[in-house]
Amino acid sequence: MATVSLLSVERALELIRDHAPRIGAARHPIGYRLAGRVLAADVVATVDLPPFATSSMDGYAVRAAELGGEPLPIAFRIAAGDRPGVLPMGSAAGIATGAPLPEGADAIVPIEDAEERDGLVAEPTTPGACIRRAAEDVAAGQTLARAGDVLTPALLAAIASAGADTVEVCDRPRIAVLATGSELAAPGLPLEPGQIYESNAISIAAQAVRAGAEVTTAAMVIDDRDATEAAFAAAIADADLVVSSGGVSVGPHDYVKPALDALGVREVFWRIAHKPGKPLWFGVAGDGTPVFGLPGNPVSSLVCFELFVRAALVAMQGVAPRPRPRARLATPVRRLAIRDHAVRCRLVPGAEGMELHAQDAQESHLIVHAAAADAIALVSAGTGHTEAGAIVEYLPL
Repeated sequence: MATVSLLSVERALELIRDHAPRIGAARHPIGYRLAGRVLAADVVATVDLPPFATSSMDGYAVRAAELGGEPLPIAFRIAAGDRPGVLPMGSAAGIATGAPLPEGADAIVPIEDAEERDGLVAEPTTPGACIRRAAEDVAAGQTLARAGDVLTPALLAAIASAGADTVEVCDRPRIAVLATGSELAAPGLPLEPGQIYESNAISIAAQAVRAGAEVTTAAMVIDDRDATEAAFAAAIADADLVVSSGGVSVGPHDYVKPALDALGVREVFWRIAHKPGKPLWFGVAGDGTPVFGLPGNPVSSLVCFELFVRAALVAMQGVAPRPRPRARLATPVRRLAIRDHAVRCRLVPGAEGMELHAQDAQESHLIVHAAAADAIALVSAGTGHTEAGAIVEYLPL
């Protein structure tokens, strides 16, 4: 029997990114609902931040050179939001954190370092002490975020603080999810002999939502040639990306590949040098829609989404690949001769940082065991073991 060559993981990811079409974008008001969205255009600060010099402490605004002699009379007090005013010579002003620095002042004396005894009594300080300078964070006209940046809570706060009221963000990728198999039953229904409850469409759709996508459908499809073709035709017409699970091998009831071929979906690759997920299929429809055929085992489906489908969703929004996090293996892991291995683990704090503790059971049908994992250690192919203490890349779950 002829040996079928397996595509490397990195080459598979390159092909996926090469065939991931960019999706549209629209302008939205800045707000918390944009958390997790991806910028489609650079954002420029419209004001200095801070827009004026402010106090970083509750205390007293002074001219530093005037301290150390007679008490300085308190000319006025300034709260955040007040107009700053002008500090008279030979005097101090009470000031709150965040309040604007009065004209003429060049230092702040913290309240705990001063006393009011017939005026302000304080030890000498240096010009600039406890002052937040205007434009210290960003200056008007500077770029503070780039297209492809993910809008985290901190970045949303920075954009709002710098005066932008709207931003252009990528549309959410629309994803259709199909779980194939006549043995599948909807959760809650009585199981007939030979049936199992469907879980892959649920997990894939949930992963897609966490990846920032909008799920257009999450449906089951029986093992029937016409039903499979009809389901894929509808999914391709209604989504930016289609993901199915099961039916991508060459058995008598595996109808996914023939159905996709009949619909003109071009195969880009099939079968990769990875465990789990060896039968992974990837192709592109005539309109450019990427189509994934994931293995039917629930853990294989879960892992393949995190490694490959998520990469497509990210690329469709213009986000550049980022380095994966790394951690130490707590125990040795046996390597596979020709396939990279995704090992389900728990992340646990150790003496030298986070450690990856591999689960005892790694079979790809054990979804209950997999649910207890919070990371996937990526162990490269080879001989022997990757020893305890080795630093490896991982994917958070």
